[in-house]
Parts: sequence; structure tokens; C-alpha cells
Amino acid sequence: MKKVLGMGNALVDILVRISDDKMLAKFDLPKGSMQLVDKEKSQQLIRELHHLNYDVASGGSAANTINGLANLDIPCGYIGKIHDDNFGKIFTKDMTQKGIEAILFNGGQDTGIATTLISQDSQRTFATYLGAAVELAPEDLKESYFKGYDFFHIEGYLVQNHELIETAVKLAKKCGLKISIDMASYNVVEGNLAFLTKLVSEYVDIVFANEEESKSFTGKDPEEALLHISEMCEIAVVKVGAKGSMVKTQHERVLCKAIPANPVDTTGAGDLFASGFLYGLAHNLSLEQCARLGSLLAGNVIEVIGPKMDENRWTQIVSGVNDIISD
Repeated sequence: MKKVLGMGNALVDILVRISDDKMLAKFDLPKGSMQLVDKEKSQQLIRELHHLNYDVASGGSAANTINGLANLDIPCGYIGKIHDDNFGKIFTKDMTQKGIEAILFNGGQDTGIATTLISQDSQRTFATYLGAAVELAPEDLKESYFKGYDFFHIEGYLVQNHELIETAVKLAKKCGLKISIDMASYNVVEGNLAFLTKLVSEYVDIVFANEEESKSFTGKDPEEALLHISEMCEIAVVKVGAKGSMVKTQHERVLCKAIPANPVDTTGAGDLFASGFLYGLAHNLSLEQCARLGSLLAGNVIEVIGPKMDENRWTQIVSGVNDIISD
């Protein structure tokens, strides 16, 4: 069976539903974005929200994708950096109990925290303290970590560390892995446009982007952005929210509807879409089936708070996966 290796910012999510968007304005957090904050601001934000109900779960975009694949019994690995603290223990336990080969280095700063503010319309805004995650360095990586895997999935949030990403993709290519990237956030794309363009053109095989990210990357609307990105890589995927997704290669174009859902939180939607799509590729399914699998997982995760789903829902998802495979 094909195996998937992920690398990303190893973070613990603190998920909070907010009654209105005044909190976003107070902390200068543009709605729907991912903003990097320092430790002091992260702690200040958590103190401000302590009276609200919140959930805690291991997170980070690539980690969510890998966790989703592991729930579908795909052999997985993950590279990241945490600290030996309570949040670090939460992250490690969440990975290892799913059978994921966790290559987790110990950093000097606290384990990273992504405070996720969920608006009433289910849109989520991240205030991210990277902590130890940002200490992941090129010298941590070894060729042996990549051997035996077939796919290497990275999150766009990492592209701010250019040397790390370049080292990783070169090692992955040397070991014959297909490389996928989730663009992650429109403001990250805007801030690293030249580097991302070079990365996709030279190394990346599969690109996942939503409407905002594809617009930031190409300056074009979704359909034209899809065409533009597909000329740079093997498979381009542009997700258009409730409308579904569009997939394009040099020889094929697929439109896929989103499944009916009752959204409460969009956290993890793109990450789990990537899980489903990569699951399909790992099983040599058609592009249409890959997109349908992505929609199945994304449509389910938006019905729960946070990027994790319970065993009962995963049982239903597996049944849906089998139906798509048998079509």
C-alpha cells in the first residue's frame, strides 16, 4: 500500500466559538485569515476567551491531513517540532495513537498554539503562535525520513521558511516521492508569492487551493486560476466552498459538487479534502473519485467543531468511501 509523509507546523488548536466578530477587530485579526502572533499576544487572547467554552485538539494543516489519512488506514508519517510540555504531549499522543510514524523534534520554545476563532457563519480565523514549530530547520531533515514513502504533503504555512522547504522537497524528489502542497492561507500566499511560484513550477506535483488562495496566487478568478495552476504542475485543485471543487490536469478537467452538510465550523475542511483526495490517488482512483472523496471528508468535518471526528462518524465515512470506490 502507498504511504504518505507529511511535514508542517506542529500545533495544538484551541477552538472557540465567538458570538460576534468584535473580538477579531479588537485583536486586529482579519476574518478568515491566519495571523502570526507572539507568545504574549497568544496568551492575552486566551485569557480574553477563557470564560467561553473551548475545545483542544492537535492541529496544524498537514497534521490534520495526515490524521485523516491514518483514519482511512493509509500508512503515514509526520515531521514536526514541539516542546516537552503538556501541549507537546497532547500532540504526540494524538499522532501515535493513530499509528502515525511521528518524527517529532524537541524545540526550545513552547509547543505552538493556534487559537481558532469560529464566527457565527462558521468562518474561522487563526491567531497562531508558532513556538517550537518555527524551529524546525533544514539540518533536522535526513534522506532516510523520506525513504519508503510515495507522497510528501506540505502545508503552505511552512513556505515562510524557504530553506527548510527547499531542503525537504529536494530530499523528497531524490527519493521519488510525489509532492503535494496545500496553499493554506491567502495572506501567506501573498507574502511569499515569488517563492511559491518557483516552488510549484519546479517541485510540486499536486496543488490544493481555495478561491482566495488561488486568487492571491494567480490574480485570477477560480476557473482561470485552475487553468493557470494546471500549467505549472501535474494536478491542480481549486476548492470553491459550497459549490464543490474543480480539478485539472493537462488532459482532464473534473467538476465535483460538495456534499449536503450542516456546517458549524470550517476548520479542517481543506485539510480533510486533501486527505480524501490523496487517499484516492494512493489507490489509483480516477480524478472524479478523488474529488468526491475529498468532498466526502470535507463535508463531514465541517459538521463538527475542530478538525477531528469521532469513531462513529469515521465509520460512516468509510462506508461512503467504499461506495465511491465501487462506483
